[in-house]
Amino acid sequence: MAKPMEHRREYHRQMDELKADILRLGGMVIETIPRGTEVLLSGNLKVAKELIDYDDQIDRLSVDIEDRVYTIMARQAPAAGELRALVTISKLVAELERSADLMVNVSKASRRMYGSEMSPRIRGIASSMATEAQKLMQFSLDAYADSDESLAAALDDIDDALDELNVDMVEAVFAAHTDGLIDLQAAVQLALVARYYERIGDHAVNIGHRVIYMVTGWMPEHDGAARAKAESAVLLDERNPANPDATETPSD
Repeated sequence: MAKPMEHRREYHRQMDELKADILRLGGMVIETIPRGTEVLLSGNLKVAKELIDYDDQIDRLSVDIEDRVYTIMARQAPAAGELRALVTISKLVAELERSADLMVNVSKASRRMYGSEMSPRIRGIASSMATEAQKLMQFSLDAYADSDESLAAALDDIDDALDELNVDMVEAVFAAHTDGLIDLQAAVQLALVARYYERIGDHAVNIGHRVIYMVTGWMPEHDGAARAKAESAVLLDERNPANPDATETPSD
């Protein structure tokens, strides 16, 4: 009896380590948001290179976490709830790693528009977008850490502020270009930067959906799948009625 108990203890130890590491990865990703924003607002090329290089460390931890998830799946035969927790970790790795890539994109965009002056309005919106993106990502990790279904579900509504800022940024960039304050290259890069911040919010919302799945086994896609299944059943019934004679024209 000792061996099965030891086996389970080892499994729970590995799961605790995975959870700690996914939260550590999340912390590293959150750290990139103010650093990338500093690059954008200051044009500091040294910080830009440091952030781009730092992404390798994030990639290394991401790969390590995913490898350990697959190893546990293969060796531990996790039950339904345990399997959902492992799948969630695997999905969170992808969402977090992509969010870090987006801040690398912000740094690269900043290098491409080096020397361009941003209006106070654009700088203010960019700063606000960074704050909102960082807040959303932190909330998503808090929801995961605490298995907080309510906070996870609220992320969709919290993300609305970032979506609105994205619209504001694009309008401000177009206005600045029209007024001759920035050239086309800078305008394109700033519009892309706004999209990068907005996408980080989307990744945070996706993490929230995965937390809900981990806790309840439900995903938003399940509703769509159920509707598609019901529609397919209706079409099948229409093509194959229970009483095929009912569709035939009676003979004289």
